Amino acid sequence: MEEKNELAPLNTAMQHIKQEIGKVIVGQEAMIELLLAAILAEGHVLIEGVPGVAKTLTAKLLARCIDAPFSRIQFTPDLMPSDVIGTSVFNLQQGSFAFRQGPVFSNIVLIDEINRSPAKTQAALFEVMEERQVTYDGITHKLPEPFIVLATQNPVEHEGTYRLPEAQLDRFLFKITVNYPSPEEEVKILEHAHKGFTTHFNETVHRVISGEAIVAFRRQIKTIHVEEKVLKYIADIVSETRNNASLFLGASPRASVAVLNGSKAVAALNGKDFVTPDDVIRVLPSVLAHRIILTPEREMEGATPHDVIEEIIKKIEVPR
Repeated sequence: MEEKNELAPLNTAMQHIKQEIGKVIVGQEAMIELLLAAILAEGHVLIEGVPGVAKTLTAKLLARCIDAPFSRIQFTPDLMPSDVIGTSVFNLQQGSFAFRQGPVFSNIVLIDEINRSPAKTQAALFEVMEERQVTYDGITHKLPEPFIVLATQNPVEHEGTYRLPEAQLDRFLFKITVNYPSPEEEVKILEHAHKGFTTHFNETVHRVISGEAIVAFRRQIKTIHVEEKVLKYIADIVSETRNNASLFLGASPRASVAVLNGSKAVAALNGKDFVTPDDVIRVLPSVLAHRIILTPEREMEGATPHDVIEEIIKKIEVPR
């Protein structure tokens, strides 16, 4: 009970964030939970969905709830790496070049339509996302803490886009797929739009938590208990992706660590100081779907990565 009481401030803060976002966003509870889990697990998120399903709006609302610097980068085909990480500028007074930080030097970075820029610009994010630093002219510049990248992309429009390579996708903790709302949810969306919540959310949504508190909560997440049998369960599932006949490419050890960290965060969000197999199953699709590649035969059958993940979950025995 004492451990759970220690999680009370975390649960209260996360619940307040959900309430603030809920003032504007209708439904999408699953996406919001995964976004909060990613923040607590020190992970980045790729949000995929057709235009108009509130991908960018949700990311902006989340940033609004956190009292920390926020920057937004609109990826375009002509965007250069220096437009993202920064560049050297000549200082006339000192007679030397000085590094001017780019928009990634923020706590929360929203990258809109990440697949709009070519590989050269996408590659600028490799070091940023994995090591939380930028190396320019041989000098390493550390990024502020907390640091999280929220990226969006459109899955149906391919003209003028550049597919993210597997190495880039692997740096995202979660890939969240946003679907169309139900008819009932759409009525509520119209009501919110009629009242101006969507347009004037800065006046509606309030700051809930500081960046320093996020860092403290992240330290708590690392203390969440995980039994040996749950660790083995994670390892067995990820190992099965490498030996499954339906998959051309399985998940790496980085995926195993992502499942572990995501499970810890989800457990904490539900008020638990230990991870259960249900927490693991909850994050598996969002962790693995963008890290595995189906065989051409399964693709021709119309199968999706989520279908194969479901098959693997049913195949691997759940620890008791």
